[in-house]
Amino acid sequence: MSSRYLEMISLIERLHRHFLDVVKLELDHAEIRDINNVQALMLFNIDDDKMTVSEITTRGCYLGANASYNLRKLVENGYLAQKRSLHDRRSTLVWLSAKGCALRDRMSEMHRWHVSMLPQAMIVESDLESAALTLRRIERLWVRADLVERSSLFAA
Repeated sequence: MSSRYLEMISLIERLHRHFLDVVKLELDHAEIRDINNVQALMLFNIDDDKMTVSEITTRGCYLGANASYNLRKLVENGYLAQKRSLHDRRSTLVWLSAKGCALRDRMSEMHRWHVSMLPQAMIVESDLESAALTLRRIERLWVRADLVERSSLFAA
């Protein structure tokens, strides 16, 4: 079981890197040079919502340490619009601009094409459901409070 668990962790990391490479290829194909693959993925995950930086991070739309930098670049390059929150002046809301919606739509098309290719890879709906269930269970394991407490034992 231990080796399968470690294999799964390694596979998750590799798949994420490969997916970022796929997004980079899509940006290159579209000759989009003003944002990177991580920023494009953030944009896709924001979708039609208006969000604060903290919401983007907590909803899992961004898996990195520098969300503010990437959001600033997306605003500077015209992919996101922003305004101060009416309820909390310290907070800024962001949402997709027309340029951001166009890129989001292009990425949605890329995802539809990937889905259409699943049968060629002999992947069926039940395979995806099983994989998602397993990954959700691993996620719950990692976010459990007692796991965080145990991991602090190794920090010393």
